[in-house]
Amino acid sequence: MEQIRTSTGGEALVRALAAHGVSTAFGIPGTHNLEIYRHLAAYGITHVAPRHEQGAGYAADAYARVTGDPGVAITTTGPALLNIAAAVGQAYSDSVPLLVVSPGMPLRHPRQSTGLLHEMRSQTETLRNVAAFSHRVSSVEEIGAAVARAFSLFRTERPRPVHIEVPLDLLEATEPAGPVRRAPLVAPRAADGPSLDAAAALLAGAVRPGLVLGGGARGAAEQCRALAEQLGAPVATTANGKGIVDERHPLALGVSLHSPSVQKWLADCDVVLAVGTELAESDLWSAPPPLDGRLIRVDVDPAQMYAGLPADVALVGDAQATTQALKERLAKVPGPASTDTATATRTTADVRAARDDETRARDARWVPYLAAIRSVLAADAVVTSDSAQCCYYGALPHLPVGPEGRYLHPTGFGTLGYALPAAIGAKTACPDRQVIAISGDGGLQFSVQELATAAQLHLPLPVVVFDNGGYGEIRDEMAARGDTPAAVDHARVDLAGLARAFGGRGAPAHSPGELAALLTRALATPGPTLITVPEETA
Repeated sequence: MEQIRTSTGGEALVRALAAHGVSTAFGIPGTHNLEIYRHLAAYGITHVAPRHEQGAGYAADAYARVTGDPGVAITTTGPALLNIAAAVGQAYSDSVPLLVVSPGMPLRHPRQSTGLLHEMRSQTETLRNVAAFSHRVSSVEEIGAAVARAFSLFRTERPRPVHIEVPLDLLEATEPAGPVRRAPLVAPRAADGPSLDAAAALLAGAVRPGLVLGGGARGAAEQCRALAEQLGAPVATTANGKGIVDERHPLALGVSLHSPSVQKWLADCDVVLAVGTELAESDLWSAPPPLDGRLIRVDVDPAQMYAGLPADVALVGDAQATTQALKERLAKVPGPASTDTATATRTTADVRAARDDETRARDARWVPYLAAIRSVLAADAVVTSDSAQCCYYGALPHLPVGPEGRYLHPTGFGTLGYALPAAIGAKTACPDRQVIAISGDGGLQFSVQELATAAQLHLPLPVVVFDNGGYGEIRDEMAARGDTPAAVDHARVDLAGLARAFGGRGAPAHSPGELAALLTRALATPGPTLITVPEETA
């Protein structure tokens, strides 16, 4: 492959992807991108074809989250690229390395509309507003540099989605392609020494320390757990940080930053160490609470130090390298640097109990079913969820996950329809791990056609749907305002029958025991199994 001197733009693109280790891509072929598809197999890239480009984006997003490698999605021009834009926005919000490649209008296409198929005024301007950047190349040789630029961002900055556009005439043109361009490998860097010393001194003197972990702390799970134990600090996580510290650990508060009791605990801490989190409204479900103590923030993105709650001590660097260096410094700092373990455990248990008391009546409908799901799943199972009540009220706080497992949730952007295609992406990435999707009936119908994708791929994929007959959250919000609920109630759909029509299986579960039995069977059966839990049952 290194001997190539000229190639089409399509081959140059696929060659550049393969040079960066890409082995799987998600997408849908179209009239304008066939030259890309022509070369995938020759370069060892497996392709998965969802039924909608938004599904391709969510699948690639999940692939990236569970592997740590960038997810790649291929679209054609115009409507296809707009279809994937919601997934790009979700990846941007949740800091996911997603690469979208597409054709664009020809190099010398006039600014005046000519009515060319899929024509739009500017794909790059559109995607630039939802991605980290959108790069339109102007030669075949530039394609390799554009791909290397994307992977450089993924490796050195806060991961964000990127769009690369190749004009459709360049895809077919044979031109000098130049040598393979590879993004340089960069060693993770810890925060600077003086900032680490200041953070260690604060933590060593803390009497009521606390940890908050976001998705950016994923690679520092061992270090964060060790710091929590060393300091005797309760640990709360965001949705993207779920499971970084085992949620059954005696210091774990789980995904509960939205709880008034947990927010009161956070405000009462004299030192808070926040790792890889924005501490944003989407994490707290409200404006960040004022803190009585000092805030230490660890983030690869320096801009985060002044967003939301500003840092008293800013540790800009890789989470793993920085927390490891902080742990080592903390061991050398004079002072207690620890709290009585029994006291810290009691504090955590009390806060957790207060958190559960706040929502016991509301969450009771889901908790027994979530316990049944947990009883069936292996420790390393992957759970995908939707922006649905059963997920953000139910599974996020009440389905415990440890570092060996994963829970994938569309947090900041809050798109609907994420769970099913994300489960397909996760199962494609990890065929030997159990994968399960949890959704509501409203969200599921945004991407229900992806049942056909799972059936065609013979993926053993349970999809658990809590069916409340529409958009339950919006219905409740309307009622709380004193409004008459409108446009939130759906006619009942035979979702289990729909799953069978797509080539899968389906059945209702009227009790937790029935759900556990159906789930056990589904995990061993090729193809999707849609299990509905009627709201009146739950």
